Amino acid sequence: MKTFLLSLIKPNGAWAGILVFATLVAVLAAGMSGHLDAVRTYLDTPMLTFTVGSLAVSAYDVLRGILVLAMVFWTTAIIAALVEGRLAKLTKLRATTRILITKVFQIALYVVAFLVTMDLMGLDLTTLTVFSGALGIGLGFGLQKIASNFISGIILLLERSVEQDDLIELPDGVSGFVRKSSARYTLIETLDGKEILVPNEDLITNRVTNWTLTNTRGRIEISIGVSYGSDLEKAQALILEAAREHPSTIEDPKPQCFLRNFGDSSVDFTLLFWIGDVVKGRWAPQSEVMFTIWRKFRDAGIEIPFPQRDVHIKSSTSVLEG
Repeated sequence: MKTFLLSLIKPNGAWAGILVFATLVAVLAAGMSGHLDAVRTYLDTPMLTFTVGSLAVSAYDVLRGILVLAMVFWTTAIIAALVEGRLAKLTKLRATTRILITKVFQIALYVVAFLVTMDLMGLDLTTLTVFSGALGIGLGFGLQKIASNFISGIILLLERSVEQDDLIELPDGVSGFVRKSSARYTLIETLDGKEILVPNEDLITNRVTNWTLTNTRGRIEISIGVSYGSDLEKAQALILEAAREHPSTIEDPKPQCFLRNFGDSSVDFTLLFWIGDVVKGRWAPQSEVMFTIWRKFRDAGIEIPFPQRDVHIKSSTSVLEG
């Protein structure tokens, strides 16, 4: 039902063109044959006229307004769809630029369509000042979130801080690729295939991690512990060697390995290395480097210890007298 009502306001596809053409033919045929005069004589009567102040609206005016409104907005929707299709073919423009141009054009087009509708219906545009106050109250209360998300979406498009196909991470741990930016929400496809609709306001007011804002590089961190009896210099060299051998590792910044801690049962190292394209994933390079470190340590006789505890039991004999 919702889809049907939306299609009446903003029809899409070939069906929209057929509908507009058929309606135009029907209205013109009715006007030329004089049927509209009969409808006007029947509906434009004092009994079917509503008066609000100095404004009188008859049933005929309402019917004509609905037809004019439908015709203008159907035509506007078709024009907007054609322009959007043309812009989608301009591959030289960035995706966010195309979206921004499309939205600005649609807003301007529908504003012009509304004004044209008011003029065709014979309404004085100065009467809109009465409704502007009510619209302001509506925006201040019921439509506050909708207006906030719309403005936030425009800001995101202008700033280009979150663009289509960017890999982002939200404060609640949700991470994924931006697939679509609309007036109310941004569609994020997570790494496990879920599609999450995030209000545009959340991307403006909250802290968002964009892994691909200026480049696609990403750093991977691995913690490794070796036994106290191991050759620490050799262990550090093998860890760095394992990172450099991986095909995804880049040379600038170069891999680094630091001795971080003397633990209870191990000497702890931290490996830092960078990969060129974080979009391809970080878990696979991390896992493969860890496997390589394991094999190199095994061949070199370097032990990766597990926590151990020595328990000493002391026994004593107490002589109780009495």
